[in-house]
Amino acid sequence: MKKLLAGIITTGILTCSVFAGDTINGAGATFPYPVYQAWAYMYYKATGIKLNYQSIGSGGGIRQIKNRTVDFGASDAPLPPEKLDEYKLYQFPAIIGGVVPVVNIPGIKGGQLKLDADTLCHIYLGDIKYWDNQKIKALNPDLNLPHKEISVVHRADGSGTTAIFTNYLAGACEDWKNKVGAGKAVKWPVGIGGKGNEGVANYVKRLKYSIGYVEFAYAKQNRLSYTLLKNPAGKFVAPSIETFKAAGATAQFDPKKHFYLWMVNAPGENAWPIAGASFILEAREKTEVNKKVNKFFKWAFENGDKIAERLDYVPLPKELKEKIYNYWKEHNINP
Repeated sequence: MKKLLAGIITTGILTCSVFAGDTINGAGATFPYPVYQAWAYMYYKATGIKLNYQSIGSGGGIRQIKNRTVDFGASDAPLPPEKLDEYKLYQFPAIIGGVVPVVNIPGIKGGQLKLDADTLCHIYLGDIKYWDNQKIKALNPDLNLPHKEISVVHRADGSGTTAIFTNYLAGACEDWKNKVGAGKAVKWPVGIGGKGNEGVANYVKRLKYSIGYVEFAYAKQNRLSYTLLKNPAGKFVAPSIETFKAAGATAQFDPKKHFYLWMVNAPGENAWPIAGASFILEAREKTEVNKKVNKFFKWAFENGDKIAERLDYVPLPKELKEKIYNYWKEHNINP
């Protein structure tokens, strides 16, 4: 199964032949790409219907569904109700995961380096320039940190992963909030940009003494060293399906607001502080297309939880799935 999933993840687009009428076309966030591709493979085996999902970033997904060039868009940055009304879109969450700081420091293994929001914020502001800075050393008295310059890596494209990461920083660090702010694309004070989660992961993998942020599945796939983070409860936690679930446990998604919600800096002793949901966007006028898309996601909600967990994502809670089904019924897009 692991080899099967690895093959799915590394394939850019599902490599089945495409016939009109039996293919669903989507594009957007790289954050959920591994699980969508795994679901697509299993759905094709079960139904013969193919999913062609292009991992181009949340900004691209929003743009394509606004232009009506795909059946659905995907974004990790949820759109507020007023924007959904403006673009005439529906929105619902599909999966929950975590954004993880990753480092390439020779001799430092995954889970050894501790960071907090203030330190991470000032690394990305360019104020903390070396790995043996006193703030980092104070959090890691037992580590032999080198006097090497930190190479900062961020996303170059419009990205929901960036939106989650910068919302986390803005919510926990006043300097970041005042100087940079949050969004799918920001004016980065320092660093180099990689395209997609894949691009950031590849940069960090190749560049010694670097730091970046990726969805957890990409950290594991690329065997990158993840950091521990201090959460709002004051506990250092590791990224895991358990800490992502702890963050999701307090999330209150409201169908009346088209499920608009940020999950960063969640309360709870075991909550991972940079958690987020990935959302599906659909054109309101395309009722029959939406029913076909939603049939895929309903199948995934009912059959894909174990696959999602194997890839270190958190399946939606049963109660949230029921809210989504009722949302579909309300808008006459129930499959």
